[in-house]
Amino acid sequence: MSVAWTYDPVKSDMAAVEEKIAGVARQAPAEIAEQLRHALEGGGKRVRPALTLLAGKFKRYNAGLMTSMAAGVEVLHTATLVHDDTIDNAAVRRGKMSIKQRWGNSNAVLIGDYLFASSAGLVAETRNIRVIKLFARTLMSICSGELQESINAFGWDRERYFQTISDKTACLFAASTESGAVLAGLPEESIQALGEYGQNIGMSFQIVDDILDFVGQKEALGKPVTSDLAQGVFTLPVILLLERPASARVKEVLSGDRQEGIRLLTEMVRTSSVIDECYEIAQQFSSRASAAIERLPRNAAHECLTSLAAYVTERRS
Repeated sequence: MSVAWTYDPVKSDMAAVEEKIAGVARQAPAEIAEQLRHALEGGGKRVRPALTLLAGKFKRYNAGLMTSMAAGVEVLHTATLVHDDTIDNAAVRRGKMSIKQRWGNSNAVLIGDYLFASSAGLVAETRNIRVIKLFARTLMSICSGELQESINAFGWDRERYFQTISDKTACLFAASTESGAVLAGLPEESIQALGEYGQNIGMSFQIVDDILDFVGQKEALGKPVTSDLAQGVFTLPVILLLERPASARVKEVLSGDRQEGIRLLTEMVRTSSVIDECYEIAQQFSSRASAAIERLPRNAAHECLTSLAAYVTERRS
C-alpha cells in the first residue's frame, strides 16, 4: 500500500503546503537559502501535514488556515531532524548528506533554529491562540523527549521508552490532527478523538521506525541501519530482547565491551522473535487509532485515516 493514496481528498492542498514550505527558503537571507532548500526538499512522506488537512475535512475546512498549519507542522518536523542529526552525529538523512555533515555542527544548529522560528511563523498565520499554544507545548514535549533519550542512553526500560517516543514523536502527530480539528471548528469530543488518533498513529509509526532500523534497507530508509543502537539508544526491539532471561550473556558483554555488546544485540534481535512482537505492539496502537475515530462522520477523510492506520504497520521505509 502506498501512503500517497491517503492524501487524495487533500491532494490539491498538499501542493499548496509544499509551496509554503518552499517559501521558507525563498524568503530567507541568500546566505542560508541553499541550506534551507537542502533540508526542506526531496524527502519525507509528509504524513504530518496530510493529517492536519484530513482532520480539517470533518467540518468547516478553510484551506488558507489549514495549509499554513500543515506547513508549520512539517517545517517543525524538519527542524527536529536537523537538530537530531547534529546530536547523533549523523552523516545521512533522507538518502542525502545531512546538514551537519555538509555545513558543520554550528551551521546545522542555527539552520534548525531558523526552521523552528519559521514553523512558528506559519502556525501564527492561523491567528488561533489554541493551536499556537498547542504548537508551543508540542515543541517543549519534543525537546523533553530528546533530553530523556540522551540522559537514559543504554537504558532498557519499556515504560521509559514509550514515554520518550510519546514525547519525541507521537506528540507531533497528535498536534497535527488536533490542530486541524480545532481550526475546522469541530466539537470538543471530536477534537479529542482526532488528537487521540494522532497520538496512537505516532506511537505505531515510531515503533515501526525502530523495527526498520534493524530489518530495513539503507537505501529505503535513507540512513544507515542500526543507527539508533550505535548512538546508545535502546529501542523496543532491544528492550524486549533484554527483558528475556536468555539475554544475561549479552548484558555481561555490554558492561565490559560496549562495541561487542552492540554487535551481539544486533545479531540477536535480527534472529529472534522480538521483531514480530514489536509489530504486534505497533498494531495495537494502530487499532487504538482507528477506534478513536469510530464515531466521526464517515467521509473520504475518515476512510483515508483508517487506511493510514493500516499502512503504518505495513510500511517498509
